Amino acid sequence: LVCFSMHLFMFVLFASACFFSAGTVAWMHGDPRKVVYPTDSYGQFCGQQGTPNANKAILFYFNILQCANPTVLINLQCPTTQLCVSKCPDRFATYIDMQINYRRNKSYWEYYKQFCKPGFNYPDKPVSHVLRDEDCPPMIVPSRPFLQRCFPDFITRNGTLTVANQTIFKDGHGRIRSVVDLRDAANLLDAKEVGIKIFEDYASSWFWILIGLVISMLVSLIFILLLRFTAGVLFWMVIFGVIAAVGYGIWHCYWEYSSLQGKPDSDITISDIGFQTDFRVYLQLSQTWLIFMISLAVIEAIIILVLIFVRNRVRIAIALLKEGSKAIGCIMTTLFYPIITFLLLALCIAYWAVTAVFLASSGDAVYKVMSTLPNCKYTNLTCDPETFSQSNVTKLCPGSQCTFAFYGGESLYHRYIFVLQLCNLLVFLWVVNFTIALGQCTLAGAFASYYWALRKPEDIPACPLASSFGRALRYHTGSLAFGALILSIVQFIRIILEYLDHKMKGAHNAFTRFLLCCLKCCFWCLERFIKFMNRNAYIMISIYGKNFCGSARDAFFLLMRNVMRVAVLDKVTDFLLFLGKLLISGSVGVLAFFFFTRQIPVIQEEVPSLNYYWVPLLTVIFGSYMIAHGFFNVYAMCVDTLFLCFCEDLERNDGSPSKPYYMPPGLHRILEKTDQAGKKCAVS
Repeated sequence: LVCFSMHLFMFVLFASACFFSAGTVAWMHGDPRKVVYPTDSYGQFCGQQGTPNANKAILFYFNILQCANPTVLINLQCPTTQLCVSKCPDRFATYIDMQINYRRNKSYWEYYKQFCKPGFNYPDKPVSHVLRDEDCPPMIVPSRPFLQRCFPDFITRNGTLTVANQTIFKDGHGRIRSVVDLRDAANLLDAKEVGIKIFEDYASSWFWILIGLVISMLVSLIFILLLRFTAGVLFWMVIFGVIAAVGYGIWHCYWEYSSLQGKPDSDITISDIGFQTDFRVYLQLSQTWLIFMISLAVIEAIIILVLIFVRNRVRIAIALLKEGSKAIGCIMTTLFYPIITFLLLALCIAYWAVTAVFLASSGDAVYKVMSTLPNCKYTNLTCDPETFSQSNVTKLCPGSQCTFAFYGGESLYHRYIFVLQLCNLLVFLWVVNFTIALGQCTLAGAFASYYWALRKPEDIPACPLASSFGRALRYHTGSLAFGALILSIVQFIRIILEYLDHKMKGAHNAFTRFLLCCLKCCFWCLERFIKFMNRNAYIMISIYGKNFCGSARDAFFLLMRNVMRVAVLDKVTDFLLFLGKLLISGSVGVLAFFFFTRQIPVIQEEVPSLNYYWVPLLTVIFGSYMIAHGFFNVYAMCVDTLFLCFCEDLERNDGSPSKPYYMPPGLHRILEKTDQAGKKCAVS
């Protein structure tokens, strides 16, 4: 009890000191409004209640052509005046045209002035002075809000990029420009258009997506329960089902490829047409189906070769699957434990994300000089908006302004925000890995209590899952935290290496890139090895209750003494479960495909109207795979635990009355027969 108290106290103390101290500091200095609301050139939030901009929730850029790339726009560092508006412009217009038409119809000015600086009401002011002082935008273009910012409303018609059915426009400086120039300045508009349509598809199909996920959950549960009675039959059904499905895919791809041969424009390559938001365009190309056919053929060959090489161990894999299904059948509550893990992980992720947002928004507003004059030496220098009008900058650079640039600072706290973010990330990884380790140890303890019951299920203790959870928290907190810390440090280093690789993508130093690539590969392998060792160490902890290092050592040597069984039996079981995931997600995906493409006549009228049918389809397939993965993770932990217990049982006992085997007799007979067959093959 004293050991438990010390382990738990040290873990909670250290995690709290790092996690909650970083959060407290972030909450004291942070301001999430800087992330939630866009900020105009005067440092005011757009759309914040209780301010003059309460009804102006969208940020408008005076001259979007000056924004070189989309990342500049999102970071609010575009070198043009930014203003909060209530709505985006819906027409093409220039300030010059407005001033000409103002004398005939003042309604032109009433519409245009809502995009000018607040308080500006001098339509007779010389155009050159207005544009120099940026009192009003030189032009406005039809736009739609995206990320609470006005972006041009691009529409591609018959392969031609247009804005409000126009391909050219006036830029307000007497020049005719192409809408391609707008696209170059706001390059993420393709993503905007696709993003809006995807959101619309989710809004109209969420109910059917939910039904698809519920179906996948029921199929996964039935699949696991059926393994208890028909593991062999289901195994071969899965094998032949996957082989048949992939074979049908190969035939269908070949049929599509053959039917497109000779058709006009079908021989165009994917690289020739580039990225298209309408993915049906790619299905009209013969190259697309050829790529699909080759990929499926490679997958088919790999599956068949794997089955050929492990055919002698299939019976053992089936026996392990049957025994695992029996164990889960006796402890059904284990199937729902992933919900607890999911809730704990969601809590950790939410806290980390909120803390990261507060840290990112804890800087002060930084203002910089912006000038339309190309030779102004004060451009991009830091300034104070309160004293800027009294400085010499306005005299030396007429029309220059002191506008908001970004959030930052030069104080000691601001210099260490990045370090606090790294600490927040490290502790986040630690807590997440500890939560996963707690789940693995809890499940392993429950399944170990099943295996080491001499008479099953009579000798299984009451509430094995709850008892195992209590033991893990009471006695093994320190061991789980230590194993999670080792894994977290390796993952943290990997993240730093990925960050450095991202920053050095444009570097021309080949040796540095090669060294970085080698380090990334080594730490990836190290992470995989540590995950494997931690998993087996937690199983040994749940069996014997030793510390992490001792359990990891015992697990390692036990696996080395049974290396062939580990390499074949364990991986065959993983392979079967993976095929099961593919079968469940694939079958639900096929059903969703026929539904969303209106190929089921009975419920054809119920299908919602969609822009992209692949949006809900991919969501259902991915969600089904993740649900099956959650159920099968419990099953895989069960099989791994039973396998380690079996290896330990063989070494500790000999089957005599004084040392009886705890394994089921059927499993023991199958394993012994396989070993004898292997010895005969080796002698021959």
